[in-house]
Amino acid sequence: MKIRKIIDKVLESFLIIIMGILVLDVLWQVISRYLLKSPSSFTDELARFLLIWVGILGAAYAAGKKMHLAIDIFINKFNEKYKKLIHILINTAIALFAVFVMVIGGSNLMYILLKLGNTTPALSIPIGYIYSVIPVSGILIIYYSVYEIAATCKEKNKNQSTA
Repeated sequence: MKIRKIIDKVLESFLIIIMGILVLDVLWQVISRYLLKSPSSFTDELARFLLIWVGILGAAYAAGKKMHLAIDIFINKFNEKYKKLIHILINTAIALFAVFVMVIGGSNLMYILLKLGNTTPALSIPIGYIYSVIPVSGILIIYYSVYEIAATCKEKNKNQSTA
């Protein structure tokens, strides 16, 4: 429980920092373009990459806070016993998606981009570093899914022992 709170707080703080930088970056772009009449060359690219990081890490944060998109109509048609089973199956599917698509696929994408040596035009950052957020977010989603599965199983066992 303590580890989860630490991960939540670090992720939340990191997202706040990224959003703050994004706001300042876009503000500087507007000022330099319209007031100074000399648009900054890096702000558009930086905003795009920060938005990628906020979106993908935000998805992991939303999964951890159980704010992700869910189909409650389907689950609510079952009794408590089956609701818990479906909850476990859904979190297993989420974890498997994160393993295969985000961690394995994202790592392969990152490896290929780093191997090719592509860099961003304005910032000269290797593109592989930009997409490193995909496997990192995948690992966080896996952690949150496994945590939810364990909590559901623990709750299930607790309810059985009191019955």
